[in-house]
Amino acid sequence: MVKQAVLLLAHGTPETVEQIPEYLRNVVSGRPLPQHVIEEIQRRYSLIGRSPLTELTVEQGRLVEAELASAGGGEPVPVYVGMRNWRPYIPDVVRQMRADGVEEAAVLCLAPQNSRTSVGLYRRAVQAEAGSLRIDFTDGWAQHPLLVEAFAERLRPALAKLTAEAGHPVPVLFTAHSVPCRTIQTPAASEGQPRLWPGEGADPYAQEAKHTAELVAARVPQVSSWFFAFQSQGASGGPWIGPTVEQTLDTLAASGAKTVLLQPIGFLCDHVEILYDVDIAFRDYAAKLGIRLERPESLNGSVTLAKAVADLAKQGLLRLQSEQIAN
Repeated sequence: MVKQAVLLLAHGTPETVEQIPEYLRNVVSGRPLPQHVIEEIQRRYSLIGRSPLTELTVEQGRLVEAELASAGGGEPVPVYVGMRNWRPYIPDVVRQMRADGVEEAAVLCLAPQNSRTSVGLYRRAVQAEAGSLRIDFTDGWAQHPLLVEAFAERLRPALAKLTAEAGHPVPVLFTAHSVPCRTIQTPAASEGQPRLWPGEGADPYAQEAKHTAELVAARVPQVSSWFFAFQSQGASGGPWIGPTVEQTLDTLAASGAKTVLLQPIGFLCDHVEILYDVDIAFRDYAAKLGIRLERPESLNGSVTLAKAVADLAKQGLLRLQSEQIAN
C-alpha cells in the first residue's frame, strides 16, 4: 500500500529576539536590510514576548491529523509541518518525510488566499526536495465553506458582545496581509501605473482576500456594515497594495465611528502581525482617533478550521490515488 501523508506549510517565526536578524535574511532571501528595520522588528517582538506561530501551527497539524483519523478508511495519515523562513524548514521536513517512507503527500499552505509569488515560493521549496515523492499542491482555498464558518464562529460572539457594550451596531473591518504591488501585477500593469486592485489576468490574491471577507460577512447577519483593508505593509521599496488599516480608520473616524471590530481573515493563528500590529499598533492608532478597536479571537485551535484543512487534504490525497490508478 502506498504511504500517504499531509504537509502543512507556514511562514515560520524565530524563537528569540536574538534570532531575528537571521530570520529576516531568510524572509528577504539574503538581501541586506537597514539596521533600523531589524531593530524595529526586534522591538515589536520584545513587546509581545514572542510569536506563538510555530507551536500553534504544530497544534493545528495535530488537529488535522485527528480529523483525518476520525474519518477512518485505512492507514493513519501523518501530518507534517514545514516553515519557509524558520525551523523546521520545509526542505528538512520533506527529506524527513522521504526518510519515513512517505510516497505521496497532499501539500497545503496555511495561507488561504493565493498569491502566485508567495505561494509559488512554498511550492518551489517543496518540489526542490520532493524527488520521487509525489505531491498534490493546493494553491488556494479562500472560499472553502468551513474556512468561512471558522471565521464566522469567532466573529459572532465578539460582535454581539461589542454591539451590546456600544449600544448600537458596530462596523467590522476585515484585513489581510498586504503584498508589494509588483508581486501581483501582470507584466503590462507593472509598466504603467500601479493597480491596487488587479483586474483580469492578474494575481488573484487581492480579489480572493476581499471575497473571503464578503463570505464571512454574509455568514454573520449581525454585520450591519463592513470594510476591508490590507495590513502590515513592509519596509521594502515601492508601493504595497491598499487601502491600509490606518487610512480606513481615518475614514471611519471621519464618519463618526467610535467603536470598530477588526478581524484578520488572512491569518489562521496568532503571531506578530496580530499580537503587535493589531493589538498594539492599530489599537493605539484608533485610540488617538477616539475609536475603541477590538478583535475576535484568532482561529488558532479551531476544530472547524481543522475540518476545512482535513477536507482539502483528503481531496488532494484522492487526486494522487486517481493519478496512480490512471497511470
